Amino acid sequence: MSDATPPPVPTPGAGTPANPPAQAAAPAERLAYRLLTGPDDRSFCERISAALAEGYVLHGSPAATFNGTSVIVAQALVLPAAVAEADAAVARAVDGLESDRLESEGQARA
Repeated sequence: MSDATPPPVPTPGAGTPANPPAQAAAPAERLAYRLLTGPDDRSFCERISAALAEGYVLHGSPAATFNGTSVIVAQALVLPAAVAEADAAVARAVDGLESDRLESEGQARA
């Protein structure tokens, strides 16, 4: 009996001409909401500036606290398209509830 580990069994179809191995992963989808935190310094401001350049917008006021040594700040950022999509979904849900209410009132009167 040999102590050698047997070679791994290839996954059927992996790496064949019809099914080439996966390329580098696609870039991750951007998050709709981000909360950046850190010391109140130039690096933090650069991170906020970079997010703004990527299309994020500030959401709400920044927050600041003192941890006994330095000031720590936080800023929420959102993608405008994500906010618009969420607002539209809420509006559709409210419209659906209103339609249901009107239908039930109509059935109660009949």
